[in-house]
Amino acid sequence: MKLYGHPLSGHSHRARLFLSLLDQPVELIDVDLLARQHKTPDFLRLNPFGQVPVLVDDETVVCDSNAILVYLSKKLGRKDWLPEGAAQEAAVQRWLSVAAGDIASGPATARLATVFNAPVDSQAAIARAHVVLRRMDDALASRPWFAADHPTIADVALYSYTARAPEGFVDLKDYAHVRAWLARVEALPGFVPFQKSAAGLEG
Repeated sequence: MKLYGHPLSGHSHRARLFLSLLDQPVELIDVDLLARQHKTPDFLRLNPFGQVPVLVDDETVVCDSNAILVYLSKKLGRKDWLPEGAAQEAAVQRWLSVAAGDIASGPATARLATVFNAPVDSQAAIARAHVVLRRMDDALASRPWFAADHPTIADVALYSYTARAPEGFVDLKDYAHVRAWLARVEALPGFVPFQKSAAGLEG
């Protein structure tokens, strides 16, 4: 397998983290986002949307970080990470949608401004981040993981941008359950950290 990504991309880290948790060998290929390598004709042939990450598994090309998590779970037969029961699979999907929606428009967007100098509305993104973090914290008040009584790809999908939310001036101090959950993820065998940058509250 080959994984095309960028070390400061939370979407890329999701895929890399899951591959490591699965102890799945992979060739990591850095895509230079600042040089717009993700918009070159060669890369666009892999992913017409011009985004990282992209997983290449022999003749199969999988784009989108959440799709990669689903693909790896199914391909490697890891039902522990993607349960097949209707209720549990729906719970996983619910939180994958949160990762693709509220997390992307909240802490991920706030971090874009500080790490990548993106022209976004930082204050609106920070406000959205605190809304979703409060909902996440409330959900974790009565359970250790988001979608089951053990970690699933929902936790993997939510981890990266939540962990680096302070880089976008989103303080996690009021979310004790979220901080405890982050520590649980980081204690999993095979965990690999998401590269830090000296931005936001980390600067």
